[in-house]
Order: sequence, then structure tokens, then C-alpha cells
Amino acid sequence: MKLSIDLRNPTRAEWADTVMADFDTFLQDHADCERKASSMMLSMVAKYPNRTEIIPEIIDTALEELEHFRDVAAIIHSRGRQLENPFGEDPYIKGLMAFVRTSTNERFLDRLLLASLFETRGMERFKMIWERLPEGDLKKFYHRLWAAEAKHAHIFVKMALMYFDEETVYSRLHQFADEEGRIVAGMPLRAALH
Repeated sequence: MKLSIDLRNPTRAEWADTVMADFDTFLQDHADCERKASSMMLSMVAKYPNRTEIIPEIIDTALEELEHFRDVAAIIHSRGRQLENPFGEDPYIKGLMAFVRTSTNERFLDRLLLASLFETRGMERFKMIWERLPEGDLKKFYHRLWAAEAKHAHIFVKMALMYFDEETVYSRLHQFADEEGRIVAGMPLRAALH
């Protein structure tokens, strides 16, 4: 059984061109995304403490995302820059969050599947960056991130399957993938992860 989903709308090569042309801006956004990912995991621990089977893995994922934030911040500093205030509202995240249902169980499922989709898109885009970077530490870093995102994409679907039947999980995951593809298709190119 597949524990992630194929993206409906692959990222265009022009996105990577945009990132590589303004890599410092991309790094700022990347740092902000890692910070938000860690916060999202910690908020799941706070909101669903009774889901004891998955709490340790969610905490581990939060720590890993926080380590990624630390690592991106170090890269920013090594380039003679500093962390800036977070970007404004992320239209990608905002669009997908609008698709999240509000009842307790449905919201729990949707947050897990949304996390899987975020990680799947991140995996695709980190791979594109890795392919563009010259040999060196930065290229190795983005290869590690690509592998980490692939792992994360799978764990959230696996978690969902612990609480919901397969048909419910995959039906909703397909709906999210359709919505995510529509959002990505309508977004302008920018030096940002999403």
C-alpha cells in the first residue's frame, strides 16, 4: 500500500529558475517553512494528546523540523545575512487550510493528510534544488532534506491509517491532492518553497 500520493500538478522547471536567481530570498522562506512545520507538529501534540500511539513520532518530527530550521538559519548566517521577519501570508498554505474541515475527527484526519501533502511537495521541490546546486555542502544539505521530506510524507498517512479506514484516508487524500494541484497551478512563480 502506498503511503503518500502523487502530486497532481508537478512543479514547473521555471520555479527552480526563480529560486536559483534569488536564493537568499528562498532561504528566508525556507527557514520560515521549517519553523512553521515544527510549530504545526507541536500544535498537534497539544490538540490531540489522547492520540498516544502517534505522539512520540510527532514529537520526533517536530524536533527534526526544528533542526532543519536551525540548519537553514546557519546557512543564512554563513552567507552574511540574518533571519528576517517571516514572509507575509502564504497563499499555498492559506488555500489548503481553507479546505480543512472543522469537526474534531475530520480536522484531525485533514491535518495529518495536509502534512503529508506539504512534505510531498517539499520533497519534489528540494530535489529540484538539489539537482541545480553545484557540488558542495549546500547540495548535500538539500539532498538530506529531500530524503527527510520523503520519509515525512509517508509517516502522516501511516498515522491516519491507525485511526481511519483505508477508503476514508485515500478518498480524502485524493481530494486534497486535487485541491493542492489547483492551487499550485494558479500561483505565480516566486523564490519561496510554496
